[in-house]
Amino acid sequence: MKSTNYYPVLLTGDVAATAAFYIEHFQFQAMFDSDWYVHLQSTENQRVNLAILQGDHDTIPQEGRGRTSGLIINFEVEDVDSVHDRLAAAGLPILLSLRDEAFGQRHFITRDPNGVLIDIIKPIPPSEEFLAQYAPDAVPAD
Repeated sequence: MKSTNYYPVLLTGDVAATAAFYIEHFQFQAMFDSDWYVHLQSTENQRVNLAILQGDHDTIPQEGRGRTSGLIINFEVEDVDSVHDRLAAAGLPILLSLRDEAFGQRHFITRDPNGVLIDIIKPIPPSEEFLAQYAPDAVPAD
């Protein structure tokens, strides 16, 4: 199978509010907008996409209907500190404080209106302990 695109689809009870959240706080724009489904694309990188789907829509098999749970969305950014400051000032909850991790990330975690965790990450050089766990061409640089 040759994939041509990949993006997560969040199931929600409030499509409009969830789409508005990502548009306001994460610089997305609606590329398709209906009352049951919104396809979002980053205004900063057209390869970054996210979809919002009414959790009980007929296109979802019965066993999959409901709300999103047990999910973390990662956004890698160039300046995690400024994103942290902007989102904290906007009143988003900071569930994990801004910190450097030995495994190679400076990050913090917030959440969307559905409880989906959002991890905002800037890759940083890992400690010696974690360096050996990276493939040679995947080591984060400063």
